[in-house]
Amino acid sequence: MSLFDVVEWLHLAARWIHVFAGIMWVGQTYFFTWLDRRFVEMADQASKRKEDQNVWMVHSGGFYLVEKQRMPRLMPGTLHWFRWEAAITWLSGITLLILVYYMGGLMVDDEMDQTLPILAGVATLVFGWLLYDLLWRSTIARNERLAVAISYVAVVGLSYGLTHVMGGRAAYLHIGAMFGTIMTANVWERILPAQRTMVKALTEGKEPDLALGESAKMRSKHNTFMAVPVVFIMISNHYPVTSYGDNWNWVILSLLILAGWGAAWKIRRA
Repeated sequence: MSLFDVVEWLHLAARWIHVFAGIMWVGQTYFFTWLDRRFVEMADQASKRKEDQNVWMVHSGGFYLVEKQRMPRLMPGTLHWFRWEAAITWLSGITLLILVYYMGGLMVDDEMDQTLPILAGVATLVFGWLLYDLLWRSTIARNERLAVAISYVAVVGLSYGLTHVMGGRAAYLHIGAMFGTIMTANVWERILPAQRTMVKALTEGKEPDLALGESAKMRSKHNTFMAVPVVFIMISNHYPVTSYGDNWNWVILSLLILAGWGAAWKIRRA
């Protein structure tokens, strides 16, 4: 087996893992979003009563009864966490980014040096998360529409900037990788720590801070909005004429991200 064959197998394995882990992660995210929506509807119909609500479901030959508790009356012996799908999706995606773009010479469309584009790409992943997190932890986030508008303007500006320092295909991919990085960091840095703190308080017989749960829910909500544009970006390299290869590629990307957010908003309300 030649070195080329080994590299090809690495590419194939990373893509396979990335796509399948992503399916599990996004599927779980939207399932719990749908489930939470059902409880919200029941609470509205019941004039926002505080008691626990139940959702009945049928799937694969079984009937499932799900109860949402604002605070567990009794901590279960086994508590199921959902986190590794996010980590595996991100790690496999970063592996592909390095293999295909940083090592594969696809950062630029010609013979230009790749140093600056690679530095810009890495900075996008690191500072994209830091600035997003700073914005949504600030007082600006109290006005959700304003924070969303600022976020979108920042994404449009970044799309324009990246398409002028690297190839269009690489620019699209880095916007998607930034969204994926933010989504993963939301899970590991904001959602899981908040949930662990609440569980710790319950196991110690203390009153958990429900604001932590609301904060985690907000980050999970953001993930559902970012997931739709990420999927588009993943498949955009198959359509260069209508996406990254166009002279107005950054405008196309900006509009399709907005369309993806609109689709996610519609799905969340279904």
